[in-house]
Amino acid sequence: METLTGGRLVARMLRKEGVTTAFTLSGLHVAPIYAGCVDEGVRLVDTRHEQAAAHAADAWARLTRGVGVAIVTAGPGVTDAVTGVANAWAANVPLVLLGGAAPTFNQGRGSLQEMPQVQLFAGITKWSDRVPSADLVPSFLAKAFRVARAGRPGPVFLELPWDVLSNGADEALAEAQTLYRTDARMPGDPRKLDAALALLARAERPVLLGGSSVWWDDGVDALARLATRSGIPVYLNGMGRGCLPPDHPSAFQLSRKEALAQADVVVVVGTPLDFRVGYGTEPTFAPGARVVQVDVEGAEIGRNRPVEVGIVGDARSVLEALEAGAKLAPGAAGWRTFLREKETARAEKQRAYEESDQRPIHHFRLAKALDRVASRAGDVTFVGDGGNVVAVAAKVLKVRKPGRWLDPGPLGCLGVGAPFAIAAKLLAPERPVCVVQGDGAFGLNGFDFETAVRFGLPMVVVVGNDAAWGQILVPQRGLYGDDHAVATKLAPTRYDRVVEAFGGKGEHVDDPADLEPALERAFASGTVYCVDVAIDPEAAAASGAAGYAI
Repeated sequence: METLTGGRLVARMLRKEGVTTAFTLSGLHVAPIYAGCVDEGVRLVDTRHEQAAAHAADAWARLTRGVGVAIVTAGPGVTDAVTGVANAWAANVPLVLLGGAAPTFNQGRGSLQEMPQVQLFAGITKWSDRVPSADLVPSFLAKAFRVARAGRPGPVFLELPWDVLSNGADEALAEAQTLYRTDARMPGDPRKLDAALALLARAERPVLLGGSSVWWDDGVDALARLATRSGIPVYLNGMGRGCLPPDHPSAFQLSRKEALAQADVVVVVGTPLDFRVGYGTEPTFAPGARVVQVDVEGAEIGRNRPVEVGIVGDARSVLEALEAGAKLAPGAAGWRTFLREKETARAEKQRAYEESDQRPIHHFRLAKALDRVASRAGDVTFVGDGGNVVAVAAKVLKVRKPGRWLDPGPLGCLGVGAPFAIAAKLLAPERPVCVVQGDGAFGLNGFDFETAVRFGLPMVVVVGNDAAWGQILVPQRGLYGDDHAVATKLAPTRYDRVVEAFGGKGEHVDDPADLEPALERAFASGTVYCVDVAIDPEAAAASGAAGYAI
């Protein structure tokens, strides 16, 4: 067989794994991989910051339910990607970061951009290592894909020195890498499944909390069948959003606080009991609530609170097993009616803000206008990137299909807007993509809207512009007073003009009556189009929609 460079072997392994696109920022240390990608037909999308490359690879993995790959040069290229890797780590995303390095024969001599890269990632990856020679490139890549996707997914880092990428090895080494990982599912322990079904059979006020694993584990249909059979109210977060149609009788969005505060049984499927749900403890959860927790990682079960039934398994397998044995909950109809009334009351309260004519524009008015226009635009993928503007949008936007909502996840990392949208548009060019972000979030990786323009990736960018870090300004002022609310103000910048400078289009809106026409123009534009909206930094807090958990 032919002798191939280490860089070509990297690209060959990407192709064997089904990775058609990798994200990068130019650097000579990884040029042999670039050359290999050209030869192997792997598309390279170069961003304006390595953090954005890592974020884009993260989104690629989420949307394909496969692995995402970012390639960065040595030293600062690697360190720039750390935040993206950390975000993937917190969100359990199988991201493979390939980092260049000085040639092995110069390491330790003060080579350009030399630093201890492998150790840097030890705490935020499932595996971090250095490939020692070209002939080991295929086996190391195979292990990277296997580790990243096994069990609870997560990121992996591999350091590839220049000589490892430049030297040759037999292509047979790559061809030999087959069947190197399994797609086996993990069904739950039958005893635990029976115990969960027994709890549900006696429950009067059951609730199901579903998270991103419902999407990752392809549990969408199983969730719908379980909800239909049992009548259990369902609340979804993360990439779980959209995994139950919003018009399903068991789909709820606005009454989670009331539901958890009164539920006697809570089934938690593939989402951690973290700050987003009050750590699973009182007062967010009702005193005496009994919890069934489902997770592919046994160590996650029982974190932060006692769990009556812990089921180790993938979301689809466990949901299918529960659906097979589930019966209509005794008080399902009355319980759902109660929650629907709470949901309606909350919606009525919101409606006053959604129809507000105040100027600067209210967050809820912006979100409602976007929801109306997006419903007419078709099958939209939303990317949430920010604080209050996204918190409000999540209460209003209807995510109508699975895989149509992307947010950073529990790390709360700003700057995912442009890179997540780029990945979404590359994967489904025919599907509208809309970024909803604050002006603060725009400042992190906003330059990658230039990447979107350069690659011809139309998208709508909605910027809630309050010239402040709005989610921080209000509580900081409340805690310490106006004179101590420092580092919370921004310049009144026209972000639509920033996008225009990149070659896109945009407009500024300060009158609520102009919102829907502007958004219609954005969705119809066929380019990167920024709608910069002047919003009130106080409005979200005044309406009770804002919050900052610590």
